[in-house]
Amino acid sequence: MLEKFKSGLFYTAIGKYSNVVVQLVVQLVLSQILTSTEFGIAATVNVFLVFFQLLADSGIGPAIIQNKDLKRSEINSIFAFSLYLSLTLAIFFVFLGYPISWIYNNVAFVSLSRILAICLFFYGLLVVPQALLLREKNFKTVNYTAVVSSMVSGTVSIIFAVMGFSYYSLILGNTAKAIILFSVYYYRTGTTFKFKLNWEPLKKIYAFSKNQFLFNFINYFSRNLDTLLIGAVFSQSALGYYDKAYQITLYPNNVLTSLVTSVVHPIMSDYESQLDKIKQVYLRVSNLLALIGLPLSIFLFFASQEIIYIFGQNWAPSIASLQILSLSVWIQMILSSTGGVFQSGNRTDLLLLSGVLSTILNVSGIITGILFGRIETVALFLVIAFALNLIQANYLLMIKMFNASILEFLKVLIKPAILAAMQLVVFLLLPTLPFHFFVVLIIKGMIFAVVWMIGIVITGEFKKIRTELLAR
Repeated sequence: MLEKFKSGLFYTAIGKYSNVVVQLVVQLVLSQILTSTEFGIAATVNVFLVFFQLLADSGIGPAIIQNKDLKRSEINSIFAFSLYLSLTLAIFFVFLGYPISWIYNNVAFVSLSRILAICLFFYGLLVVPQALLLREKNFKTVNYTAVVSSMVSGTVSIIFAVMGFSYYSLILGNTAKAIILFSVYYYRTGTTFKFKLNWEPLKKIYAFSKNQFLFNFINYFSRNLDTLLIGAVFSQSALGYYDKAYQITLYPNNVLTSLVTSVVHPIMSDYESQLDKIKQVYLRVSNLLALIGLPLSIFLFFASQEIIYIFGQNWAPSIASLQILSLSVWIQMILSSTGGVFQSGNRTDLLLLSGVLSTILNVSGIITGILFGRIETVALFLVIAFALNLIQANYLLMIKMFNASILEFLKVLIKPAILAAMQLVVFLLLPTLPFHFFVVLIIKGMIFAVVWMIGIVITGEFKKIRTELLAR
């Protein structure tokens, strides 16, 4: 298992880190060209795209990874169903722009929905080929393709933005990415299409995919309601500022958490009956994520202004929201790893329950924040909701799934909390630096790195990590 994990992590690291660098560069360039309103319009329509993407997936992807008994002919039958479903949803999405334009009072959504219908079709088609590659643990192809598609997508977006295509540049870049991903995945897997549907393979994965789909469906609203409401209640400009702050807090997840979670389910699904092994992996992963995430949350809080200014000082209204949301970075990192653990233990029923509770808490927090009339209060109550979700998710994992004590989970947070406390003390004592914001950011980054290194040595985590690496 360790060799598979190391191989998976290696190629996933290349893919994730390269992707983050590409996306960050693209965002930096586009932030100088496009306004917050244009970003807000793109963010709004993308929320609807994400919803239709999860409808196109219907839990099929994770179900194919989990079910090792599916034959290639059966997977081809599932692909045929996926094609028909994607085509139907794409046609429906073409006309979705009319009600969206009415809700947000902007006719631009009519033409945007027509372009994104093409994007949706290809995203729906790639579900089965991508799942097949992950099932075969072909992380190399998946991640290399993701990097190339991101580079092409970013290039397309920048070219069209320079040419004056406004928010269309973001949509066209996303569409190019979907087409490239599907084309490569389809070619590499040799998936074939049959006109006649065979329902038997779908029945095989129904139980797993049903719970997975319901979780994704519910989780969608808990993760996207803030975007939907801010754009409708406040303005597209306010949404642009809020979304910029929120997207920055997702970078640690993209760089660190997704690196691990991308390989957890494909590999740990082989150990479905060995819950103790899955538990130990989860606790160690949580410990490692917290060792980085907790101190990083403190750093992001104190460096929010400098980080936002990198995108341009016209994005200054995003600073307060970033400061608040940064406190949830470590929580989101750990929460992101729980889904793959539930899946690995074949407990999508608990995953669904956790999703329901998460939605109730997140929606309550978002609506409460909206009622106060500021994007900063939305961010604050969302952070509170995330904290409560960390508790409920680990209650279901540790007590209901592993039949263990939640104290086992809390213990892995002790040393990370010490590291975070060290960062807090240092940054509180740090005086105001009279330099250019970029220089200040570099200085703060160096301070963070030095204090973090001292912390992992003092707590003994450095020696532990070194021993684990040498043992492998």
